[in-house]
Amino acid sequence: MDGLKLSADSLLYSHGGKPLIPLVTTSHLISKPRFLKPTTNCNNFTLTIGCRSCAGVRAGIFQDVKGLRTERFRRTNASASIQPVTTEVMEDKPKDLSVSGDSIRRRFLEFYASRGHKILPSSSLVPDDPTVLLTIAGMLQFKPIFLGKVPRQVARATTSQKCIRTNDVENVGKTSRHQTFFEMLGNFSFGDYFKREAINWAWELSTKEFMLPPENLWISVFEDDDETFSIWHDELGVPAERIKRMGAEDNFWTSGVTGPCGPCSEIYYDFHPQRGYSDTDLNDDSRFIEFYNLVFMQYNKKDDGSLEPLKQMNIDTGLGLERVARILQKVDNNYETDLIYPIMEKASELAMISYTEAEEHIKTNFKIIGDHVRAVVYLLSDGVFPSNIGRGYVVRRLIRRTVRIGRLLGIKGDCNGNIEGAFLPAIAEKVIELSTQIDSDVKSRAPRILDELKREELRFVQTLERGEKLLDQLLTEALLSSKEDGNSPCLSGKNAFLLYDTFGFPVEITVEVAEERGVSIDLNGFDIEMENQRRQSQAAHNTVKLAVGDTSELTESVSDTEFLGYNTLSAKAIIKGLIFEGSSVNEVSEGNDVEILLDRTPFYAESGGQIGDHGSLYLTQGESKQKTVVKINDVKKSFGNIFVHKGKVMEGAIEVGKQVEAEVDAKLRQRAKVHHTATHLLQAALKSVIGQETSQAGSLVAFERLRFDFNFDRPLQDSQITEVEELINGWIGNATNLDTKVMALTDAKNAGAIAMFGEKYGEEVRVVEVPGVSMELCGGTHVNNTSEIRGFKIISEQGIASGVRRIEAVAGEAYIDYMNVRDSYMKHLCSTLKVKPEDVTTRVESLMEDLRMARNEVSAVRSKAAVYKAATLVTKAFSIGTSTKIRVLVENMDDLDADSLKSAAEYLVDTLEDPAAVILGSSPGEGKVSLVAAFSTGAVKLGIQAGKFIGPVAKLCGGGGGGRPNFAQAGGKKPENLSDALEKAKTDLVAVLSEKAV
Repeated sequence: MDGLKLSADSLLYSHGGKPLIPLVTTSHLISKPRFLKPTTNCNNFTLTIGCRSCAGVRAGIFQDVKGLRTERFRRTNASASIQPVTTEVMEDKPKDLSVSGDSIRRRFLEFYASRGHKILPSSSLVPDDPTVLLTIAGMLQFKPIFLGKVPRQVARATTSQKCIRTNDVENVGKTSRHQTFFEMLGNFSFGDYFKREAINWAWELSTKEFMLPPENLWISVFEDDDETFSIWHDELGVPAERIKRMGAEDNFWTSGVTGPCGPCSEIYYDFHPQRGYSDTDLNDDSRFIEFYNLVFMQYNKKDDGSLEPLKQMNIDTGLGLERVARILQKVDNNYETDLIYPIMEKASELAMISYTEAEEHIKTNFKIIGDHVRAVVYLLSDGVFPSNIGRGYVVRRLIRRTVRIGRLLGIKGDCNGNIEGAFLPAIAEKVIELSTQIDSDVKSRAPRILDELKREELRFVQTLERGEKLLDQLLTEALLSSKEDGNSPCLSGKNAFLLYDTFGFPVEITVEVAEERGVSIDLNGFDIEMENQRRQSQAAHNTVKLAVGDTSELTESVSDTEFLGYNTLSAKAIIKGLIFEGSSVNEVSEGNDVEILLDRTPFYAESGGQIGDHGSLYLTQGESKQKTVVKINDVKKSFGNIFVHKGKVMEGAIEVGKQVEAEVDAKLRQRAKVHHTATHLLQAALKSVIGQETSQAGSLVAFERLRFDFNFDRPLQDSQITEVEELINGWIGNATNLDTKVMALTDAKNAGAIAMFGEKYGEEVRVVEVPGVSMELCGGTHVNNTSEIRGFKIISEQGIASGVRRIEAVAGEAYIDYMNVRDSYMKHLCSTLKVKPEDVTTRVESLMEDLRMARNEVSAVRSKAAVYKAATLVTKAFSIGTSTKIRVLVENMDDLDADSLKSAAEYLVDTLEDPAAVILGSSPGEGKVSLVAAFSTGAVKLGIQAGKFIGPVAKLCGGGGGGRPNFAQAGGKKPENLSDALEKAKTDLVAVLSEKAV
């Protein structure tokens, strides 16, 4: 659930502290999408695709839209230069009047390319910015430039950016324009042009390129921005009555508490200009839609809240593609444009329901499916796979919401005769078909996308029915309880969490279903349960505190550490600072732990998954080494790029200003190098064996092993593990020299270098390449030749989270150590079993079969003994009632195991005259309790159920349980309470049956 919440700061990336997609309501939905309305008659149409009476227009209206795509939009690579198109050239070209979504996108980009903007590709939906969960705006990839953290590469840019926003997911389908996935068309200036050009071009694009009637356009400006008002009114002639001054909440953009900021100006389309100018409200969603937002970054907000002019003023704009398509295609909502409608049409086909004839709430459901499947396909394509945290939870929530809605609409199976199949892939195929001009990578990743959708849907369906039954039961109980106590019906947070944790119900689905039944949810209680689970999960993780105590003066005086460790394992260095017990000191004596800051070092500091080097520091006098002074056992980065050497003073004392000889433990460094290069080979092998879509999700490069986390949704097969090992050991045997070089980040990415997700890279990066095998951005240490790795072995493969697997492996010396230990175990096993190594498996299987048979025999003997013992207890049964006697027996069976206890109870309930109720308990071992309740058919008909009866009894023994009405088992961990529990069982049984006996 937390994964769906965008931070407060992230919402400021639009303007005025609120998202670019405000709440919209609509009172009317058209019966069929019409992409252009006639002005007078068919012959006067600008385009004919919207006229149902025109010849050749069929029910499959989107075939006509495809015909409009006379020129396919081609995304330009970021490294390609865009040559501005002259005005004369543009005028000579035939005017493109197409209003398909693909055409609008292309026309926008070409418009700005002809004005000197470089067309850049959309960035991933997974942003580089760690403060934002998903890419929510077109400007996000340029944020470091706007904030002045990196220099600009171009002065002007234009993009069509894929975006995801889930903060208003509950409004999807209910309003005319709320979406989770959308495209933001943008033009950007990095210290080049400013307000006048941005406003003029936005107006020209709207009124001349897209031919929107000027009289239908309204403008909003920041209340104090007279310059912007003047440009709109005095230069472009927009009537003052159609220019609204609005406050900072609506029309002032900030990047945070401090930093770049500035006023905004927005263009709104008026669907009902006949209503005039009086009492107009641009937030009236039944009349207006904001489609173009211009942000003028001209100030820097200081700590005291004051504004100072920026040296470099920037432009950030955003035009919603789906919104413009809605306007130009003349439909009543974004969903009925050609960007989304074909997806809904496919869903309606699967549901065998006509969208055009459906009731409004059914149409809403189709809109949700169209939106959600579209979003999920692009998220999966960008490597976001279903999980219970973060981005993965966004995908899982959208998928499960779609599956449930599909079932409500009556979509069964894959609609190809397999009622147990998944329907999402069939709808996703339509999204993929429409994706070519949005993201060309989607089609190449289609098999993986469809497989993931199928698996996730079927996984959810397996628990959906059970969860639905439980939810229905819980809601019924809540409604009954509210009638009894007079309170409003409410489902507890604990039960909502049970549905989430056990049955995979996103709490939002639980809320939706509960609201349909008139029941509220204790969301605070749910959050508490979620936090408790999160705390338990995090309890096992170790955190490293890099911050120290009173060291502010120290960090100001110490510059970044010069790292020499790529080329040498020893170097002379000056001690620039000492930290003892969190404080800066000048000297540390023998026997004390210390943190040491050097001006230069050969020690590698922990980063990129590789642990820090170990080694020693020696005092130096001239060219000679003295006694070991400090044993270094870890190195980390802190205070930016300052290396903190952690160790213990073994002899003498060390002082600030002294020169030391820093020497890395060569054997341990070699182990780390081997494992780091092996990690690169492992990623390459996994991509080869299970698919290029898999990607690294974390790693650990240690001296004794490597650990590699990767995105994959199922366990690797034994054959796949073998293939991975064979590939890697083959590359090792090829004895390939590694190629390491430093290059520009853009050049490295264009060359195909893989970047580690979550890592931050500078303008220049280090690229480590195993020619023909692997190329990655990496600052770690590596072998010179793959032959140094010697050998590679996977020692474990397991799932650590939904959609994330973990491999642990050994290489180099650790590989030799591992194989020697395994060989020793095998020799000992062969000696014990007195067989050859090749016969061990057969011998063990034979022993296991003997053991299984022996256990079955013992179990049978115990069951017989239990029955014999139970036979002696029949006489202890007592009766309740006069005319209808109910036979009751409650007994302690000492140390019988659970299976034997079950056999005894079944014997007794069959032996005693119906109706009969039997409760048996035992303590089969230390700290163990077993309980059984067996009720005959007649007893159950009287209204008592074993499954419900046994639970409260088991609680007294520190346990729980349940089962069927006629038979139930339970366990506990407090044998000392067994007697009291059985006494309670007898008392409760007598009380209940006395009421029912006659």
